[in-house]
Amino acid sequence: MRSFQRAQVKALIDRLGEAPQQLIALFGPRQTGKTTIVRQAFRQIDVGSRFLSVDEPDSSEISVRLDATKSILPRKQDRPTEWLVHHWEEARMDAEEFGRGFVLAIDEIQKIPNWSDTVKGLWDADRARNCPLHVVILGSAPLLMQSGLSESLAGRFEAIHVSHWSLAEMAEAFDFDLRKYLYFGGYPGAARFARNQDRWRNYILGALVEPNVERDILAMTRVDKPALLKRLFELGAAYSGQILSYTKMLGHLHDAGNTTTLARYLDLLSDAGLLAGLPKYSNRPHRRRASSPKLIVLNTALMTAGSGYSSDEAHADRSFRGRIVESAVGAHLYNTARPDTRLYYWRDGSHEVDFVLERGPRIIAVEVKSGIKNLNFRGMEIFNQRFRPYRSLLVGEGGIGLNEFLTVSANHWFEK
Repeated sequence: MRSFQRAQVKALIDRLGEAPQQLIALFGPRQTGKTTIVRQAFRQIDVGSRFLSVDEPDSSEISVRLDATKSILPRKQDRPTEWLVHHWEEARMDAEEFGRGFVLAIDEIQKIPNWSDTVKGLWDADRARNCPLHVVILGSAPLLMQSGLSESLAGRFEAIHVSHWSLAEMAEAFDFDLRKYLYFGGYPGAARFARNQDRWRNYILGALVEPNVERDILAMTRVDKPALLKRLFELGAAYSGQILSYTKMLGHLHDAGNTTTLARYLDLLSDAGLLAGLPKYSNRPHRRRASSPKLIVLNTALMTAGSGYSSDEAHADRSFRGRIVESAVGAHLYNTARPDTRLYYWRDGSHEVDFVLERGPRIIAVEVKSGIKNLNFRGMEIFNQRFRPYRSLLVGEGGIGLNEFLTVSANHWFEK
């Protein structure tokens, strides 16, 4: 990998250059480079820093000083509150000793019981004494939120969102072209295996999907049927780019319970950055909630790794490649949209628009010429007449090039 930095590195450095008024929270799916972002930022700031990992039992805890490396206590298998308090107090003393400040970063902090109440007390005490200590926490947004960030620490943190890697980022860091990106997706840790597709596939399924589904989501909330959750992900990855009713999902899954369970599990998969179920666009909100979802993997590697296709086979199969393209466009829109932007699809009978972006009163219709179907502009024409979108976009041959479309964020189309 070349010497590459995501935009979040500069965002973090900028915030660390200010007086510590808020905690900094780096949110993002598994394996999107949150730890690398923090460590790259640490190498470029002129104050001391320390990175602690709560999650990995055998990981090292690195202490970086301006003048020397200081050893710290060995890890324990479990992480009591006292462990957090101890390291916070050490960082606090370092911040006051150096005068210019200090940065403490803690990964997977939600795995410490009652962490948010402890952090609130420590953080408020630091503010009362004007301590120049910055604190950065890393993890999954839903995990952190559900374990207390949005309640105990409301108003005390600023978020930096870390999404799946874009085509432009994978191209700059790993020389990926469009073909490679469509098949191998946007996981930086998997890029080194692109020349050995069996190793790459094993990495995606074993090091990313399995721990995400079987560990991270189960830590997020109670799941009564973990096996069903895993099968739902596999089904969603196989049907990515397609509209599939919950009733049809029940037909594909055994012991599926009911549609309410499936809808909830699909939300959990979306929170984990794996699979989204896009609702149908309507100007009546209750109809959106009752619609059949359009399934979209949030990284195309999640679709191709379990497909059984090699890269050459995937691109040779016109129908499958078409679904990869549509999934890539949907994932890109989902991953790059602002928090106040919503993503839908639209269908009325045989007429369909692949994606609909909504931000405030403005909507944008997006049709993808992917090779999966004969392009019929009638759906777009009907949608335009009925909803009067801010703009309508055709992605692919005869419209915006796919390579170009995947290099700009969803927000770009609202601002042009």
